[in-house]
Amino acid sequence: MLSDTLKKFGYPESLIKEYDNWLLLCRPKQVTLGALVLISKQGETAFSQIPQTGFTELNDIIKKVEPALKNIFGCNKINYLMLMMHDPEVHFHILPRYAQEIVFENKTFQDIGWPGMANLKATDFPEGQAINQIDQEIFKKII
Repeated sequence: MLSDTLKKFGYPESLIKEYDNWLLLCRPKQVTLGALVLISKQGETAFSQIPQTGFTELNDIIKKVEPALKNIFGCNKINYLMLMMHDPEVHFHILPRYAQEIVFENKTFQDIGWPGMANLKATDFPEGQAINQIDQEIFKKII
């Protein structure tokens, strides 16, 4: 159920921007610095169910989000994961990726999975890594 998935990702507190077809959320567990979730508002459970207007809007969102993530956080790449295993509704994990440690707001972050797949288990980050301590207002700059 969409409301369960939204709750898991901290909605409505994690909301960055609401679009006609999508919700852009700050991912509560920052797998990598600047991680986001983009979730369809209609609760579709297959990518093929997204209406054409949703695809058009998705293109516009990505064209805004990518440069903003690069400008704000200085990431090297951006990965998009659409797994929908535990949370069946159509959603993407938008994960900025970093080739080396990054210092942001006096905190050091490391992309442990680089250059492979991002480590999706935030609990696997080294002891003391401030992965969930990012001022959420930073994310408002993405829109």
